[in-house]
Amino acid sequence: MRVLGVDPGLTRCGVGVVEGVAGRPLTMRGVGVVRTPADAELGHRLVAIEQGIESWLDEHRPEFVAVERVFSQHNVRTVMGTAQASAVAMLCASRRGIPVALHTPSEVKAAVTGSGRAEKAQVGVMVTRLLRLDAPPRPADAADALALAICHIWRAPAQNRLQQAQAQAHAQARALRAQSATKGRTA
Repeated sequence: MRVLGVDPGLTRCGVGVVEGVAGRPLTMRGVGVVRTPADAELGHRLVAIEQGIESWLDEHRPEFVAVERVFSQHNVRTVMGTAQASAVAMLCASRRGIPVALHTPSEVKAAVTGSGRAEKAQVGVMVTRLLRLDAPPRPADAADALALAICHIWRAPAQNRLQQAQAQAHAQARALRAQSATKGRTA
């Protein structure tokens, strides 16, 4: 499985590609940051992020895109910028038919470090170990993007089984309702 992780942000949007399967060593295929100038007009910044994400999608051809789920912060301006960058990443992937998964920061931290309250430095250290890198990716946004991809690779099998079980349960419930409705009409 090849996953593009996206740590959304207007000034620095972390991107990282990881390939592998749960239970086996993972391989980093690329890591970087899409940057936009803080003083540029919002529309121009979003276009620059789109172009950067599209370039990563063209180059790495991921099967999935994992994006950090935007969570509420005290700074509304920061949340808005993060949400806008997140939407651009989701749009780029969806336009190509690539499935998108959203993971919360605590899910990612827990998957990579074992603690949902881990500090950024701990995430960087674990990403370095898990991907057998010489040094933590810089800036932290790049390491966070790799952590998102790792989290998705590790969580996807369980999530798929859960979705299949839910779909099966819904199908069984529909069949029981249909059976019950048929009995009601014949009585």
